[in-house]
Amino acid sequence: MFGIDSRVLKAIWTLFLFAAAIAIVYIVRETLITFALAVFFALLLAPIVAMVERVSPPWLPRTAALTIVYVALVAGIAATVVPLGTAVMEDARVLAEKLPDALGEDALHRIPLPPFLEPARDRIATELGARLEDIERNAFPILGRAFEQVLTGIGTVGRVVFVPILAFFLLKDGRSLYGRLITGIGGQYRGVVIEIYSDLRILLAQYVRALMLLALITFVCYAAFLAMTGAPYAVLLAGIAGVMEIVPAVGPFISAILILAVVVISGYTKWVLLIAFLVLYRIFLDYMVQPTLMSSGVQVHPVLVMFGALAGAEIGGISGVFFSIPVIAALRVILMRLHRAREISQG
Repeated sequence: MFGIDSRVLKAIWTLFLFAAAIAIVYIVRETLITFALAVFFALLLAPIVAMVERVSPPWLPRTAALTIVYVALVAGIAATVVPLGTAVMEDARVLAEKLPDALGEDALHRIPLPPFLEPARDRIATELGARLEDIERNAFPILGRAFEQVLTGIGTVGRVVFVPILAFFLLKDGRSLYGRLITGIGGQYRGVVIEIYSDLRILLAQYVRALMLLALITFVCYAAFLAMTGAPYAVLLAGIAGVMEIVPAVGPFISAILILAVVVISGYTKWVLLIAFLVLYRIFLDYMVQPTLMSSGVQVHPVLVMFGALAGAEIGGISGVFFSIPVIAALRVILMRLHRAREISQG
């Protein structure tokens, strides 16, 4: 009637629906983050629950197996995380007390420099002092905003409690929910949905478990090295390195800079050895440990990692950076399955 092709209208309507879906996802992103964390937590516990079910009597319901796992988890946290958390808090308290005085001193005069840099020590000290003043003036507000972003991304205490509760119900009723979902899908698309679900479940489970192992390995290695070399605040700095290991691309770099800055300001003299450890450990982790823990489906090209980290930071802050890699890997799996299904239907 108005001379507009129906295909153009269909394309416009598709774009509108796509834009509306993106807008809705952005609006409810905090709820989606909570749900995604619950899914990750459920995937992390799923093998343990399966093991408990295998060794339990056949008459024991799944709810009882889940309860056993949760009770053991709480006991494990109380036995390990609480003492470590106490040590970290003590290191943080001591650092907070000593940091202002350390920033006011000339830390460079306590650091041994190579002979060719000794003539420039005073000039370097002056420049370092100016930079430290900038850090003292700007770093604490920046760190405050970063911690605020972390708390906002993870949620309040109530939301943190809600994540394991939601994970409990996902583990308890996940099979029945999946069965109802598959039943409601037509036969033409059921096979593709089953394949996508299976691939995503394996991919995300492997990713979250590998991430936890990488964080644990990083904490143990950093704590051992810093303690053996007499570095101050070894538990606190190792904890920072372990936590930042779960933030793709930028996390390890930020933790390395923070660790170097803290130990140098605190008078640590083995900073050359520390730099060598940071470089060698990064090579060891990125080229030997990560390929072993993560399959090819989780491996993402470094360019996509950097793009995802930057885009995720713009969209959701720290949470956006954290979820960038699994989102990219999941989209890759979905597109590959859809492309394969189209080739099969056309062939």
